[in-house]
Amino acid sequence: MTSSHVDIPWDDARAANLANWNDRVPLHEEAYALAAFDDPAYLSDVVREDLAALAPYVPSGAIAGLDVCHLQCHIGTDTVSLARAGARVTGVDFSALALESATRLAERVGADVRWVETDVLDARAAVNGDFDLVYTSIGTITWLSDLARWGEQVAALLRPGGTFFIRDGHPALYALDEEAPDLRLRYAYFGDGRAQTWDDDSTYAGDGKVAHTRTYEWPHPLSEIVMALVGAGLRLEFLGEGTVLPWRFSERMVEVEGGWAWPEDERALVPCTYTIVARKPA
Repeated sequence: MTSSHVDIPWDDARAANLANWNDRVPLHEEAYALAAFDDPAYLSDVVREDLAALAPYVPSGAIAGLDVCHLQCHIGTDTVSLARAGARVTGVDFSALALESATRLAERVGADVRWVETDVLDARAAVNGDFDLVYTSIGTITWLSDLARWGEQVAALLRPGGTFFIRDGHPALYALDEEAPDLRLRYAYFGDGRAQTWDDDSTYAGDGKVAHTRTYEWPHPLSEIVMALVGAGLRLEFLGEGTVLPWRFSERMVEVEGGWAWPEDERALVPCTYTIVARKPA
């Protein structure tokens, strides 16, 4: 994997990223083991963990009966899981191919989900209605250049008193060298407005290869993420950090309950995930 920093217009970066994510759709349809959803009780591992973290911050400790907007939903496995937990769910993604796959999954398993094709940075203009919960999970906001605008979209989608939830890879993790024989910094933790450009034909799930290998991401330190939400008027309810990832960031990681982690003697040295719960004032 290679990386460099470049100045690139958002539209050009978005087009390259869209081509890459479109390539991922058929690969992820295989790697995500969609047949598991034939069991009506099945929920994705990500959503199971997130629902437990959300419980103290939603009415009655559950999302059943809530209006939920899932941003950057990809092929809908977590979205369908949220619907199975009893929520009225809208899934949002910028890839039409991903949403076609998500629609097929939802229809096959009888999940009632509304799908909206739009950039997350334009979500408020494209999505009708206000929501009790806006949900974002693993592998999302590094693809966005403008977190202030992202925070504004989140706040605008929430009804007064509504809750925002995100669990994602920690920016300290993303600064590490995934190929090094030890914990070693390689990439920028703080952003400077330029994109990190990657040339990689692999994806985080399965062994398939993508044809469009060039992608662009932006480093966002934890302070920027928090302040994007606070600056949009949300009130921080919870900030947590974790040591277990739902995907294998490095070949050195070992499988543990709930996913992947650094070897035990290194586990306390660096966070792998962060979780934020924020609320729009009533």
